[in-house]
Amino acid sequence: MSIQEILKTGENVQLVINALDLKEAFLQWSEEMRQPVSEEKEETYLSARETANKLGVDVSTLWRWDKSGYLRKIKVGNKIRYRESDVLELMEG
Repeated sequence: MSIQEILKTGENVQLVINALDLKEAFLQWSEEMRQPVSEEKEETYLSARETANKLGVDVSTLWRWDKSGYLRKIKVGNKIRYRESDVLELMEG
């Protein structure tokens, strides 16, 4: 079982490691921390009509959901947009 698998399970474990391996681990972690994280995905925004179609609801429902905080709109200038990640999260349940 790798360290990554142990971390994903969240189990409490005790590890026995010698000083040389510990030093190597710290050097590797230090190197990982210096590398920029470029895996972040750029956010996509949908219009009200696109969002309503994707969710199978009327545009007035989106307005009501925004008022209740269920699905927040984003104002870009004078246009209303919705985060695609928020829409997908609603679709997943």
